[in-house]
Amino acid sequence: MSVTFDRIPCTVVTGFLGAGKTTLIRNLIENLDGKRLAIIVNEFGDVGIDGEVLKGCGIESCPDDNIIELANGCICCTVADDFVPAIDQILAREPRVDHILIETSGLALPKPLVQAFQWPAVKARVTVDAVIAVVDGLALAEGRVAHDHAALEEQRLSDDSIDHDDPVEEVFDDQIACADMIVLTKTDLIDADGLALAKERIAAHLPRAVKIIAAANGQVDPAVLIGLGLAVEDDIENRKTHHDDELDHDHDDFDSFVIDLPAVDNADELAQRISATAEAENVLRIKGFVDVANKPMRLQVQAVGSRVNHYFDRAWAPGETRQSRLVVIGEKGLDRDAIERMLAA
Repeated sequence: MSVTFDRIPCTVVTGFLGAGKTTLIRNLIENLDGKRLAIIVNEFGDVGIDGEVLKGCGIESCPDDNIIELANGCICCTVADDFVPAIDQILAREPRVDHILIETSGLALPKPLVQAFQWPAVKARVTVDAVIAVVDGLALAEGRVAHDHAALEEQRLSDDSIDHDDPVEEVFDDQIACADMIVLTKTDLIDADGLALAKERIAAHLPRAVKIIAAANGQVDPAVLIGLGLAVEDDIENRKTHHDDELDHDHDDFDSFVIDLPAVDNADELAQRISATAEAENVLRIKGFVDVANKPMRLQVQAVGSRVNHYFDRAWAPGETRQSRLVVIGEKGLDRDAIERMLAA
């Protein structure tokens, strides 16, 4: 007689660059009392910034060994090579985990990932509890992530040379199209009019009725997002995206590279340089850790466009090499030499 185990639920957390996925997941880790968790973190680029942020939380139910980082490319393109082995690794853990959180990279398309849950070797063991799309409320209120569809269509009609969508908008659209719930972040940074505008812009992208939850600093009651039991893999074919007709999908529209910097003397001056660089060179995202001279703490840097957030996250560990490494992400054609010069000035 064979023994049948219940499938382990997985929550897929998707969202555009800098929307606040890692902050939301950290909040879930800290507040999902009693659940043994595992996390798969996917990075765009080869430096595990987001995984490092989640590690060291000190939460007994989610030890560092249960956090798996995938940095070989966007998970939507490497499901067979990276995702399935990661699931195998997690399911071999003892004691058995109760829930898996998957943080996609900021440029990943969630649909190919969810489709992988239909594979027999995966479907028998795990299920997609829900897809949560994290959306930057401040960026939307400022019109810096999603374009106005009417204006974009008007531009297309007036210019015969335009025959494709903006890749940034396509990624945003595809993430929204697959969502079961949308978390609108950074609402503490916008007023009532900005919040209404952000919600209107999300609604313009939504193909169906999806609940929008306003949040600040990733603070959302886990009961709202976890345990929905939707088995999304059974419905994913009904969620239409820009890339449905493509046999393969890559991210050739985007560049990513790592810059190593010497120790800096002043964190605020570095933040100003990052902001100026992002604006001048049309950088989408800069993130990483920095060594500030004569400071015992490591500086964490998170920049979305020219908006920079930085703070000391933890002390440098004894014997740990102090270093400054920043991941730079943008659309194809970034001037790496210019960016390196500006950041190192």
